[in-house]
Amino acid sequence: MPEPDQRLFFLLQRAAHQLRVAADRRCLAAAGITTAQLGALFAVQQEGRLTQRELAARLGQRESAVTAMVTRLADAGLVGRSTHPSEHRAVVLELTAAGEDALARVAPVVEEFNAQLHAVLGDDGFRRTAEAVGKLARREW
Repeated sequence: MPEPDQRLFFLLQRAAHQLRVAADRRCLAAAGITTAQLGALFAVQQEGRLTQRELAARLGQRESAVTAMVTRLADAGLVGRSTHPSEHRAVVLELTAAGEDALARVAPVVEEFNAQLHAVLGDDGFRRTAEAVGKLARREW
């Protein structure tokens, strides 16, 4: 029997790509949003209101990338933008009713995806993988 592949970084990249492509396809079909946009909508929903700078920090992305994504979300009517009450250059984001609706439509897709991951990894493997990936996502490199 061959030894397990020790190229963890490569395997993580490959798995992430395959999962993202499959999840994007499903999320686009269900709600017309990508997984990147879904992450932004989740962050805005969780906070209620936040600035684009705060969103960029939450997503671990550059502000320029988030600005382009927010423009697409606003153009689609999924988030509203308003001026920050005390920072004249800052923009505050809020989820719109259409954004809430998109999240509701995509919720079964996320549940199904998690169920499939759970079926592949098993109870303990799912929990341990979620913990390990969470640590990787929170770590400053």
